[in-house]
Amino acid sequence: MNDRVAYWVDIADYDYDTAKALMESKRYLYVGFMCHQVIEKMIKAYWSKVLEEPPLKIHTLSRLAQKTGLADQMTQEQKMFIADMQHLNIEARYPEDRMKLAQHLNENVCEHILEETDKLRLWIKEKL
Repeated sequence: MNDRVAYWVDIADYDYDTAKALMESKRYLYVGFMCHQVIEKMIKAYWSKVLEEPPLKIHTLSRLAQKTGLADQMTQEQKMFIADMQHLNIEARYPEDRMKLAQHLNENVCEHILEETDKLRLWIKEKL
């Protein structure tokens, strides 16, 4: 694994551990946000493996996956999951959306998000 790939994997793994800690402390809004970060950084790790240029400084998971060709390898369920995750990056940042989002993110929803994030994280890691 080259240094650029390792950089992204290391911070994605750190963010995953952070998401688990937030889950334990019941900070559900930020569990979703950190899971988005995990997936974004893992896709950027894959980008660093397959493309010469540095990853785009964007946060749209589906666009990043498409630019790397990773989307072509994903199952329909994985594509739907990253599409569903997209709003967790934006809405967690803005006060007017946070309350609405916080009502949706409960323990069961976040357990599912965390589990699916881990599956996708490990799936991408296998490709590295």
